[in-house]
Amino acid sequence: MSKEEINTSTTSKIISKPRIISGITFIVLSVVLTLSFVSYLMNWKADQSQAGTMSDKTVVSSNIFGKIGDWLGNLFIFESIGVAAFVVAFLFLVFGTLIFKKTYFKPWKTISHSLFFICWVPIFFGAVTGGEGVLGGVYGYQIMDYLKSYIGSVGLWMVLLVSFALYFVLEFNLRPSSIKNKLNDINDNTFGKLKGLMPDSDEEFEADEELENEIQPEKLAVNETTIKTDNDFSNIKVTQDFEPIKTPNKTTFVEEIKETQPEIILSTETPIQKPVVEKPILDIPVAKPADDITLNIEVKKEEVYVPNAEQQKSDDLVSKHGLYDHKLDLAKFQMPSIDLLKDYGNEEITINHEELEENKNRIVGLLKTFNVGISEIKATIGPTVTLYEIVPEAGIRVSAIKKLQDDIALNLSALGIRIIAPMPGKGTIGIEVPRKNPTMVSMRSVVASPKFQTADMDLPIVFGKTISNEVFVADLAKMPHLLMAGSTGQGKSVGINAILTSLIYKKHPSELKFVMVDPKKVELSLYSKIERHYLAKLPDTDDAIITDNAKVINTLNSLCIEMDQRYDLLKNAFCKNLKEYNAKFAQRKLNPENGHRYLPYIVLVIDEFADLIMTAGKEVEHPIARLAQLARAIGIHLIVATQRPSVNVITGMIKANFPARIAFRVISGVDSKTILDSPGAEQLVGRGDMLYFNGNDLIRLQCAFVDTPEVERIAEFVGEQKGYPDAYLLPEYSSEEGTSTVGAFDPNEKDQLFEDAARIVISTQQGSTSMLQRQLKLGYNRAGRIMDQLEAAGVVGGFNGAKAREVLISDLGSLERLFDELKGR
Repeated sequence: MSKEEINTSTTSKIISKPRIISGITFIVLSVVLTLSFVSYLMNWKADQSQAGTMSDKTVVSSNIFGKIGDWLGNLFIFESIGVAAFVVAFLFLVFGTLIFKKTYFKPWKTISHSLFFICWVPIFFGAVTGGEGVLGGVYGYQIMDYLKSYIGSVGLWMVLLVSFALYFVLEFNLRPSSIKNKLNDINDNTFGKLKGLMPDSDEEFEADEELENEIQPEKLAVNETTIKTDNDFSNIKVTQDFEPIKTPNKTTFVEEIKETQPEIILSTETPIQKPVVEKPILDIPVAKPADDITLNIEVKKEEVYVPNAEQQKSDDLVSKHGLYDHKLDLAKFQMPSIDLLKDYGNEEITINHEELEENKNRIVGLLKTFNVGISEIKATIGPTVTLYEIVPEAGIRVSAIKKLQDDIALNLSALGIRIIAPMPGKGTIGIEVPRKNPTMVSMRSVVASPKFQTADMDLPIVFGKTISNEVFVADLAKMPHLLMAGSTGQGKSVGINAILTSLIYKKHPSELKFVMVDPKKVELSLYSKIERHYLAKLPDTDDAIITDNAKVINTLNSLCIEMDQRYDLLKNAFCKNLKEYNAKFAQRKLNPENGHRYLPYIVLVIDEFADLIMTAGKEVEHPIARLAQLARAIGIHLIVATQRPSVNVITGMIKANFPARIAFRVISGVDSKTILDSPGAEQLVGRGDMLYFNGNDLIRLQCAFVDTPEVERIAEFVGEQKGYPDAYLLPEYSSEEGTSTVGAFDPNEKDQLFEDAARIVISTQQGSTSMLQRQLKLGYNRAGRIMDQLEAAGVVGGFNGAKAREVLISDLGSLERLFDELKGR
């Protein structure tokens, strides 16, 4: 043995001692952890309660490793990663074997697989057990609960299935192409071996015999030979090994080597002759001199834009008359001033430190009572409510705080407690507590705010202020429709007035028109004074504010006709939306002789939608749904309000097309879910306290207060100015009643409710269409058709103006005889 080998073996013996100690330590720790975890899972309830009693000698542990085992199981399983803790024990075993240089496992691959299972196994068991038990641990439950709150149960399971599926596909190479290749390899190897057993021809058979007789050299070994070359005089040790090959003719082999190899003499101080390789002669064409090449210079001229005839005509009109000014008809119109709105004095929020400190102590004390620790708490004061943001201690479940909503409300002696857990985009939990002395938010203060005055929006609406006392402005054109709901007296009508006031303060009469539907006949009557400025109506109607249900149906269908006409104009103008169309018209690129005109925005306002659904039903719902689906691009927007947000009023078809919603205080959580798809509106405090949902976020606002005298002053200011000759006229719509005539009665065409309607008319002795609407819950059109059929059958008399029709049959017996006669026809 050489000295180097002796030194190397001695060094390895010196290094191996600490490795042995470290390796054994890791393996022992792996065994201890595994047995502790198994014992903990068998008695985890008792072990968990004993984990914090390390110093109490009277407590006897049931774990195989005593209280240390309890502590390890509680630390790794319950408080951490659940059954995935066994992976940690496995990693200790892997490290121990690696120290001994035993490569039973591939290190990096094993670590990556272990991290995958540590991350996903707790979440999987957390989803399976729902947080019960210790299989998922605190980590598994919290991540599962977080994912479930954002993507739901179905989304959570989809994420888990996709994660494990990707793992197995990548680990076992389960791609379809690889599986097909493996099957092909198996087939090729199997049949190839069978085919290779026999030669294909006699020639191959003879060739095989010749291969067996080939000359093969024996093993040649030249060890530590020094070679000196012409260029380098350094000593180089070369070791060459040749595999032992038996040869029947050694002389022939040497001769072949001499013929094929250059001369190499393996001796000291002898140069090696390098082989001479002759380079082939290449026939490379000689390039011409640079002076003989002609340079061709070509300069492309920039294309000059030549406008077509229509573009040239529009450019000439703009240069001669300027851009089209849609405000020219009412050029002297003055927008309402802020002085028309009442000044309610100082609206700055006063901070009541005693109230804040009292509420903080009560919240912290109540949560501690239920073993919910808090590491930080912050208060944000708004006009109506104060938001307390708390940061729970590590290990506290969010669901535990959510369940305490009623207890917190009881402890604070306050209504309208709302818990937001967790706060969107923050790592906190919000508790909204109403203030004892709320601050009023006046319409004057929000209209005068720079945020509203400088709002670059098509239809800006200022709702009020947020809980952080910031003015909240939204664009109706981007909503694009708004659904409002709230119980009586909670601020719904004030909210409608705030929306209308915002639009009147920002838009010129030529840019905006309202279609107002007021079944209660008193809420929107104040705006009748601005009919020739801002309102739209049907031709040949006296009042622009619609209160009759029959006219509501006609108006909605007329708006559908207006929508279709506007889409035709946009199609002919090659525009996608109203903004592009009006810009093109202002540039005089659209000819008015072809029907083009400046198109104002149209806002349909319905104050009490539930009454329309009760009296008109589907005849109202269908045109509203059609407008909500299609009317956004052509500038028709809907604001629908109701005080009864039940599912038979706000149907699925209506909700699907109204992404923006406002909820004032409602009676129950069911009503809140109907309007907002989530609870919370039943916890509001009323008086303008509202929740705004824009399809993504739920924002709590204090609606700006605008009183009736303020609305009257604004309407009078606008109405006293010069207006258009008439209101904006909508397209004519002729209902079926207007075109049909009462003829002979046809039993085959009678309505299914014909006999029921006849009995109601005879029993009440009233030939009223509106009565049939209420009794049978029909739309006006269908009730009118049934009344015409009753007239044709001789049950009632002809139309008598505003009076009810005359009933021609006195009792039900005579009516039954009439039915028998009609059936015999």
